[in-house]
Amino acid sequence: MASSVSVLLYSSDAGTRAQVRLAIGRSPASDVPPVSFVECATLPAVLLALDTGHIDACVLDGEAVPLGGMGVCWQIKNEVFQCPPVLLLIGRPQDAWLATWSHADAVATLPVEPMGFAAALASLLRAQR
Repeated sequence: MASSVSVLLYSSDAGTRAQVRLAIGRSPASDVPPVSFVECATLPAVLLALDTGHIDACVLDGEAVPLGGMGVCWQIKNEVFQCPPVLLLIGRPQDAWLATWSHADAVATLPVEPMGFAAALASLLRAQR
């Protein structure tokens, strides 16, 4: 098992980033290595992190401003070679169809529900191994 996995966390809201970190804790599941977060609040920071670091998965906030996670997801899925899987946080369950448009690999709703969110992230990370 790898020593840790790197998860890019994009949100313009520090509170949302804190919810995600709290929901995951050290690891999303007992069979997944510990998580280290690469936190980004802007698109340029996301692109730089994807370009310069090894990222195992991305968590993108669909409610981020000025550029929401759905647009960021669409962009990185179309522009980043071997883009890591993306878990998209959406404000309403009815927005799941937009997540499909953006090529997200999984969705979770805001506010973050710890058990479901951790399970979704763990599934993406297991698939990467």
